[in-house]
Amino acid sequence: MSMLDRRQVFGLGAGGLALVAMGPAAAADTPVQGPLTQGALLRGQTVPGAVVLADGRRLRVSGNGHYVFGVAWDRKTPIRLSVQAPGAQAESFSLPIAIREYRVQRINQLPGKFVTPDKSVAARIKRDNQLIGAARAHDTNEEWFAGEFAWPVRGTITGVYGSRRILNGEERQPHYGIDVAAAEGTPLLAPQGAIVRMAEKDLYYTGGTVILDHGFGVSTSYLHLSRLDVAVGQTLAKGDLIGLVGKTGRATGPHLCWRLNWFKERLDASLIVPKMA
Repeated sequence: MSMLDRRQVFGLGAGGLALVAMGPAAAADTPVQGPLTQGALLRGQTVPGAVVLADGRRLRVSGNGHYVFGVAWDRKTPIRLSVQAPGAQAESFSLPIAIREYRVQRINQLPGKFVTPDKSVAARIKRDNQLIGAARAHDTNEEWFAGEFAWPVRGTITGVYGSRRILNGEERQPHYGIDVAAAEGTPLLAPQGAIVRMAEKDLYYTGGTVILDHGFGVSTSYLHLSRLDVAVGQTLAKGDLIGLVGKTGRATGPHLCWRLNWFKERLDASLIVPKMA
C-alpha cells in the first residue's frame, strides 16, 4: 500500500488524529494512539466503514472512523490488530505490549471490615457489583472517548494502578484505580463529555459512586464521594460538576479513587491524561 493510501486508511490526513503510538514499546508504524503497555486504553482512527479486529474481536468503528480497545493489566503477549478499509486488503499489525513492574502497597492496622467484610453483607456486595457491571456494559454510540481527557481533581497521588495491596499482612486484589488525596468537599469535574450511568450514594465498598459513559464501552468511575451532583441519564460536558470529594464507603480518609474501564477491562486512568504537575 502506498504512503498516500496508508494515510487515508488510518486517518492521518489534515484534521485527523496523530496516530503514532507513544510510550513504552511504541511501534514506529502503528495505527493506534496510546502507550503500548499493560493497562492502556488504545484509540485509533481509520476510514468510515472499515473493519477493525483486535485479537479476532471486531471493534466498533464510528461514522468518523474512531475505534478503541483496552489492554489487560497483566497482558504479556502482543495484540493482533487488523484494519481493512472498504475495497482494500486488510493490513495486519503485531502490537508488542510492555510489561510493567507494579508497586507493592502495604497498609497495616486497618479495622477488620476493611480487609474481610462480614458475611452478613455478602448479598449487598453482590448487588453492588451487578449494578456496577451493568453501568459499565453500555456500548453507547458517542465519541467522547476520542477526545482529550483532563484530571477530575488535582492533589497528591496516594495510590496507583496495578499496585499489589497487602492489607494487615494479607494480599488482596490489585488496585485498579488512581487515588488522589484532596480535602473533603473539593469539587470533581467531568474529564470529558459523558452520560451518567450510575449515581449511587452508598455502595458498600465505594460509598458515593458515579460512573460516566464516554461511548464505545469506555467508562470512568468516581468513588467515595461525599455529595453527588448528577443523576442517571444526564449528559455532561467536559468540566461539568460531578460531585464532591469524600471518604464514604471503605475509605480511611478523603480522596478520589478514579477508575477507567473498557467494558470489563480495568485500565489505568493516568495514561489518558497529562502528568499531574
